[in-house]
Amino acid sequence: MSANNSDKTSISYRDAGVDIEAGDALVEQIKPFAKRTMRPEVLGGIGGFGSLFAVPQKFKEPILVSGTDGVGTKLKLAFELNKHDTVGIDLVAMSVNDILVQGAEPLFFLDYFACGKLEVGVAAQVIKGIAEGCEQSGCALVGGETAEMPGMYPAGEYDLAGFAVGCADKSKLIDGTTIAAGDVVLGLASSGAHSNGYSLIRKLIEKSGIDFESDFHGRKFKDVVMEPTRIYVKSLLKLIEALPVKGMAHITGGGITENIPRVLPSGLTAEIRADGWQLPPLFQWLQAQGNIVPSELYKTFNCGIGMAVIVAKEHVAQAKQLLEASGETVFEIGHIRAQNAGEAPTIVV
Repeated sequence: MSANNSDKTSISYRDAGVDIEAGDALVEQIKPFAKRTMRPEVLGGIGGFGSLFAVPQKFKEPILVSGTDGVGTKLKLAFELNKHDTVGIDLVAMSVNDILVQGAEPLFFLDYFACGKLEVGVAAQVIKGIAEGCEQSGCALVGGETAEMPGMYPAGEYDLAGFAVGCADKSKLIDGTTIAAGDVVLGLASSGAHSNGYSLIRKLIEKSGIDFESDFHGRKFKDVVMEPTRIYVKSLLKLIEALPVKGMAHITGGGITENIPRVLPSGLTAEIRADGWQLPPLFQWLQAQGNIVPSELYKTFNCGIGMAVIVAKEHVAQAKQLLEASGETVFEIGHIRAQNAGEAPTIVV
């Protein structure tokens, strides 16, 4: 008899480190969260091989706008703090805010959750946060993938990716082509660092030795640094319906100086005034801890401005009124002018 055949023990998928029952338990736990995000265009429920979604009939010439993103190394802080309830909001925010700037209404969202060993309680917290982000942005959580991959991730760690699809009428797409000298740049306040710059933030936290539980301007430092990304969808969709918005920039990786140029026609510069808003305490602290020069600060972090909105001068007062009525904090942070020779398309003065 061959030695290879002497052991007749059956080896299961669970023996290899994958727990199918845990995955099934997770699906049952998250169904109520997903149900709250449903829209009338969703056909079928969670669990199929593909998600079905009818294009809303209100769009005359529907253009689909899609985006994908992750949460980045902010997840490392979530692992360290054992705080998993808000990173799902960050995940949704990164994608829906991106597609929003082109005038798209987010329709549906899918997530990808990958780990070495599935901890149902942790995964449920994360996905509950994803559902919360979907509710905030009015899009349906139509499905996702939970991948348990032994050996791929350290114990207690996971990775997240998200995918959003939205829709806009072709005639109402916002692409920045109407932006002209004299237009005004409005800044919508961020909730914190959102989901960008966390490799540097973590380095500065380590360097400073700050206690996560310590008081930081009336809140625990851990709550300030983990504050979820603000979702601007509902307030900005109302604004787009009410007046001509010429351009929008989601201030993500690359900060203020790298993101506003993405919507500007050539030959124009956005001149941003540093005194147009107050740098929030978190960014003041980061700047001091790292002795960060202003130019580096503005191209790394959102610095308190999570979304830039460009409108004609005559629409500024109405835009501010509408946005503030929707709960946004709005600053007039700059203007558009002709670009000087050799000048960057966005400068902070």
